Amino acid sequence: MEHIVIIGNGISGVTAARHIRKQADSSQKKITLISAEADYFFSRTALMYVYMGHMRWWDIEPYEKYFWEKNDFNLKNGYVENVDTAAKTLHFAEGDTLSYDTLIIASGSTTATFGWKGLELEGVQGLVTKQDLEALEKNAPNKQECPKAVIIGGGLIGVELAEMLRTRDIDVTFLVRENAFWTSALPKFEAELLSQHIESHHVDLRHNTELDEILGDENGRVRGVKITTGETLECNLVCIATGVKPAISFLQNSKIETDKGVLVNRKLETNIQNVYAIGDCAQQREPIGNRPPVEAVWYTGRMMGETVAQTICGTPWEYNPGPWFNSAKFFDIEYQTYGWVQPARRRKDFENQFHWKSADEKQFVTIAYHTESRKFLGINTFGIRMKHKTFDMWLREERDVDYVVKHLKHANFDPEFYRRFEKEIQKEFYKNEKNVII
Repeated sequence: MEHIVIIGNGISGVTAARHIRKQADSSQKKITLISAEADYFFSRTALMYVYMGHMRWWDIEPYEKYFWEKNDFNLKNGYVENVDTAAKTLHFAEGDTLSYDTLIIASGSTTATFGWKGLELEGVQGLVTKQDLEALEKNAPNKQECPKAVIIGGGLIGVELAEMLRTRDIDVTFLVRENAFWTSALPKFEAELLSQHIESHHVDLRHNTELDEILGDENGRVRGVKITTGETLECNLVCIATGVKPAISFLQNSKIETDKGVLVNRKLETNIQNVYAIGDCAQQREPIGNRPPVEAVWYTGRMMGETVAQTICGTPWEYNPGPWFNSAKFFDIEYQTYGWVQPARRRKDFENQFHWKSADEKQFVTIAYHTESRKFLGINTFGIRMKHKTFDMWLREERDVDYVVKHLKHANFDPEFYRRFEKEIQKEFYKNEKNVII
């Protein structure tokens, strides 16, 4: 009987296990899931809602306890310290070992830091793991215990942390090195609108500001930060939100090839036979289209889990995620992106961008298209819910921008009594044939 061992029980690892079990029962394949983080799979994207009191911990565990036994999954709590691919053996920090026939590395990601002084201080943390959530409850239980917090970095985790802390009335200073929020991913017009929106939620958002060092007191606890201007900001909590990186330090002495992540081909195979990598820790040797080689996105992790399961069960698939999409929330503004709407630093000469915003600036849209062919390239929507299936179809069909603008109402996914903006968008779009937004 083949023993399949999966390092990591997040969305990638659990999806792989589920799809393998659908095709092979426990008499054919034994499946062991390993995690040092949590006994059971949980929805990582819902961590913020536990802190905010909207959900309890067990609410974010998608499967009942009987699910694991019903599917004959062996669960092991432990930290893999070393992988011996020659002996096909895992060595654990706890001192024990485990042998495998097939290995799937789905170890996820960890907070990316950049060598600042003071990272080891109590009260300095990220928000990626269950342990990070537990630390946040300890470090910032309420305003009395934690009056002031500083968030470093202007991405999606940073804005989640800002919203979480503001629900407990904690004063938040948000340090962003760009001149508007998330300009690494968004056109500047959208980034500036988001900056205004974040500030409207009583967040002290500081642009063009970078961390110099984190300051501690005599007890080893954070007392503030010094920024590159020399100014010192007092605080009781420092949240590092400068992105994530693949959690692959345990592979340092193995023969598995790594770069930023574990290097894989389209079938998610590593350089070692019967060893695969999926999810946040996997790095494509050849990037797919405009996609980054490492994709720390929930849905791509799920797709990789399905892909590797098919290959292991004898029907090899290549990982093909299709048109790019993603979604997030900036306080009370929901965001969706389909296709590619490039920020200024990555925008090509052929890309034209049309931008529209509502009168109250709570809804705004950017549509990207090819200047000459008018091929639809992508759309960003804020405050207007759109159907993934519809935009995925239009991108695959390579529709032109005029078709997309004309049929926007067919993509709208807002509830019945929400205000519709398609006519306003269409009117603005055709006011100016060039539709250029810088």
